[in-house]
Amino acid sequence: MIAVCGPNEATDEEIRWAEEVGERIARAGHALVCGGRGGVMAAACRGARRAGGATIGILPGTDRREANEWVEHVICTGLGNARNAVVVASGEAVIAVGGGFGTLSEIALALKMGKHVIGLGSWDLDAARLVRFGGEGRYHRAEDPAQAVALALDAIAHTSAVRARRLEEPPSSHG
Repeated sequence: MIAVCGPNEATDEEIRWAEEVGERIARAGHALVCGGRGGVMAAACRGARRAGGATIGILPGTDRREANEWVEHVICTGLGNARNAVVVASGEAVIAVGGGFGTLSEIALALKMGKHVIGLGSWDLDAARLVRFGGEGRYHRAEDPAQAVALALDAIAHTSAVRARRLEEPPSSHG
């Protein structure tokens, strides 16, 4: 599952990008999880559904009618902005399309959780701070939707390979 985050009030370019990101996620065989509302979230869901993909919307409130029409599975949280943590925790990788402070919070939470984040027209983060706080090598910038999804898929494959190697390692002996 790949998380997509971005502003509710998005530019036309962000809407186009998000729709293509959603479509590419679905074509790659992954489900899309997002905040379930308008703007980037609706566009990504629309693209994913058009390509036959599954969409999950994690809403900040308790009214499922707040979900955009392309959300297949609605999860009402009643958590307000804290639902951002649930969105990024649910994704194996996170793609941030554009974004304001809500998107910035999702980027920060994802990096803190050890997730790979791909920014498409999103925040420029200071490399020195990423190193200092353990995010080095996990925040990637994409030039277009195709590259954003490719980077997310690469990150998922890398993470899966690391997990598999850990499972194959013999337990350490403490003697």
